[in-house]
Amino acid sequence: MNYTIRGDKLAVTKAIKNYIEEKLGRLDKYYENASNINCKVVIRSKNNLQTIEVTIPLNKFILRAEESHQDLYAAIDLVVDKLEGQIRKNKTRLKKRYEKVEIPELSFDFDTEEEEDLKIVKRKDVDSKPMDEEEAILQMELLNHDFFVFKNTDEECVSVIYRRKDNKFGILNVK
Repeated sequence: MNYTIRGDKLAVTKAIKNYIEEKLGRLDKYYENASNINCKVVIRSKNNLQTIEVTIPLNKFILRAEESHQDLYAAIDLVVDKLEGQIRKNKTRLKKRYEKVEIPELSFDFDTEEEEDLKIVKRKDVDSKPMDEEEAILQMELLNHDFFVFKNTDEECVSVIYRRKDNKFGILNVK
């Protein structure tokens, strides 16, 4: 894998860089040709918490994980475990979905326990009235949800407002 490692308000030492490359190297066994894959790593430090964010863009999808811990090396271990878990957990689903389409980057030649198929267990039809983003946040808060879908009068499209991990809000506009 090719690594782009950058620190956000944090100096990335050679020891940190080597540790990240060594740990993320564990994922090479899941790729057909790991040398063609680019991996972006961002390390942040805020208060007493070290956060590492890893993004691996592949042809058909993106692998992404983020972990925080007081110890940076522990956060690195956690994020690699999380990425490996995502690959192993979704192996069957990815294989089914892309069985007719080649995914040159990913190898499906590893063992996993049989997992149950994910199924939709509830379906809801929702009437949405046009509203602005402030009203959508209020509605989301009143419903005590982490997201809210609405017809956005500001952008003139369907939007999804959601609560981020930092308790701020994000918005997705469907054009």
